[in-house]
Amino acid sequence: MRDFDAVSLRNTEKILAAFQKHRVSDSHFAPSSGYGYNDSGRDVLDAVFADVMGTEDAIVRPAFASGTHAIACALKAVCPQGGYGALTGEPYDTLRHILRYVIVDSGQLTVDSCKTVGAFFIQRSRGYAERKALSVAEVNGLIERVRRVSDAPVVVDNCYCEFVETEEPCGADLIAGSLIKNPGGGLAPSGGYIAGRREWVEKAALQLNAVGRDCGANPMGNRLLFQGLLTAPHTVAQALKTAVFAAERLQALGYAVDPLPDEARYDIIQAVHFGSPEPLLRFARGIQRGSPVDSFAVPEPWDMPGYAHPVVMAAGTFVQGASIELSCDAPMRPPYTAYLQGGLTYELGQLGIEKAIETLCGS
Repeated sequence: MRDFDAVSLRNTEKILAAFQKHRVSDSHFAPSSGYGYNDSGRDVLDAVFADVMGTEDAIVRPAFASGTHAIACALKAVCPQGGYGALTGEPYDTLRHILRYVIVDSGQLTVDSCKTVGAFFIQRSRGYAERKALSVAEVNGLIERVRRVSDAPVVVDNCYCEFVETEEPCGADLIAGSLIKNPGGGLAPSGGYIAGRREWVEKAALQLNAVGRDCGANPMGNRLLFQGLLTAPHTVAQALKTAVFAAERLQALGYAVDPLPDEARYDIIQAVHFGSPEPLLRFARGIQRGSPVDSFAVPEPWDMPGYAHPVVMAAGTFVQGASIELSCDAPMRPPYTAYLQGGLTYELGQLGIEKAIETLCGS
């Protein structure tokens, strides 16, 4: 479908080359305990990720509880006193309480306007906002504008966007994301990553562990993290095909969708505008009905920590809350938009979407 498979092939080639360069071995999958010192698998996984992301360094840890956790560690590393400038509007809901921030108009950057900003933040995906996801070229353009007037570091939230294109925004000082989204390939059971300039990666590691990157056990071992990364480009392609299928089917039923079926895509999220809560809830419950896990459950909106409004989340997933598996999130607020993402395989994605449409239409 379109160039999704070609992008997947290019990214898989890049990851395979990194595995071979760093001599990934069966021994790197072994678990560690206690303080986790001398975990060679952890060190090799960091090096592989850095190569894949096109950065100087990276840390990849199952101890990151979420993408928000990884991003928060990155922001606190570059801007310990707070006061970062958000270049893409309001940060995602769960990030808003982490540090003090101001909204910065990227078209009005000047030396004077940037003097009080300790760092800059770019969110690539749409999140729950009514805006388009950003391409790598657009992110790099924002970074170039910052560099003209400020030497403050730039952090990019890369969630939902990894491997949608053949490059990542490696011009940033730090990029961060979740392993239960794109780069975990549907296999990683938890975790996140931070990649970028070595000095900042080291400082971010200190935000996660008091003594830095050289400790932190992984009792389950690293196999699923390596294997998930290797399969991630293919899984992302499956999610993108599922998103296009959903956009085509729901647009045909008269619902406004964003992106449109034939638009370029820079994250895996498909927004569907329902206009009122009832059809939104029916659709989310249909996604749950079409899931391989907990298909019998009935999602209800609830006051999730970190969110300003009740949120309904449909996710019958093998990994709890894994957005790379077919799932649907929706804050219960106008315009009552569902944010659909994931699909481990296109076939599962098609079947899940058809079940959701069946439920939406009252069957």
